[in-house]
Amino acid sequence: MSSATTPEFVLTRPRNAPLAPPPQYSRLRDEQPITRVTIWEGRLSPWLVTRWEDARAVLGSPAFSSDPTSAGFPAPRENMPPLPPGFFANSDAPVHTTMRRALTREFMVKRIEALRPAITRTTGELLDEMSRAPAPVDFVERFALPLPSLVICDLLGVPYEDHDFFQSHSKTFVDLGTTPEQFTTSWDALNSYLSQLIAAKRSKPGDDVLTGLAEHVDAGTVTERDATDMAVFLLFAGHETTANMIALSTLTLLQHPEQIPHLFAGPAQTAIAVEELLRYLAIVHGGLRRYALEDVRVGEVAIRAGEGVIVPLHVANRDPEVFADPDGLDLGRANARHHVTFGYGVHQCLGQPLARAELQIVLPELFRRLPDLRIAVPLEDIAFKQNTMVYGVEELPVSW
Repeated sequence: MSSATTPEFVLTRPRNAPLAPPPQYSRLRDEQPITRVTIWEGRLSPWLVTRWEDARAVLGSPAFSSDPTSAGFPAPRENMPPLPPGFFANSDAPVHTTMRRALTREFMVKRIEALRPAITRTTGELLDEMSRAPAPVDFVERFALPLPSLVICDLLGVPYEDHDFFQSHSKTFVDLGTTPEQFTTSWDALNSYLSQLIAAKRSKPGDDVLTGLAEHVDAGTVTERDATDMAVFLLFAGHETTANMIALSTLTLLQHPEQIPHLFAGPAQTAIAVEELLRYLAIVHGGLRRYALEDVRVGEVAIRAGEGVIVPLHVANRDPEVFADPDGLDLGRANARHHVTFGYGVHQCLGQPLARAELQIVLPELFRRLPDLRIAVPLEDIAFKQNTMVYGVEELPVSW
């Protein structure tokens, strides 16, 4: 298929509605579920895989690699700076296996469940502070960003008073307008900062992830540099994604107030409601990127070794073959947890138990304390994050 007829995959493609995928990609899912697209102004033509079943087939198969160093890897932009090995989401076995195993204990469901009282307390304190401020306020600045930042700092063992420093640098990692030089500068700054914190844990250990990483370095499981890079990755991923999810979930619920009672129907129903929001929003709208290590057939299409693949999660999550009325929000949806928002297979998100716990606590508490919460500006005046790997809102002015 020539570039003249091959659709282009871009994050800034217009949406009919700000919380729905661009209609062109939904149409491809229904008509050409595995098709060539162009990126980098036509200089690379990976496959776009848009059906839920095919997405899981790609993401769960060892025939596809996450390593971005291959010439055929469909990176979000052509001049992406090289990622260090500690950015283990973009590595394959055995590197990925070793690094993920070093962190598994820290993100086990049992450990995350033990954090719920602290998350609940932090949620209440932030809502108290926000409610005392004169309305309207920016919900992102006052609540959606501080909450996950405080939680990940507590889990990692990072001083929250440094949040301005690490939040500003973290933004460069998801902004596709960042130059390679800016990316390297931010990575080096955070790497130096966390290297010092990990070193300090050797003389003064705590019950936190950085202490665990220091122990792995001493045991020879990972190198000091890899441990530091892993800490950088966890710090920015642990607050950036959840902050956007909290803000977008709040906006979504304010657009569908009839759905809010589902949050108060008990823990099981709250969990289902959160899964539906995760399915409906799927904020990693840049998709997961892979390339084929060998010739492999996905559905009816033969993908050759070395060819790139993009899996747009927000499109796969709206597959009508899996989810009835997929473009509708249904917080009682029984199979909502079948979404692929956290990926699938060995690379699925390590931090998903933490993200779920935060959303299950935050959303009911927010609408319980502020039942009259409302958006303070017209929807069309809200600026959405387009040219970033993680979808969200720049600001969300609210009143109550």
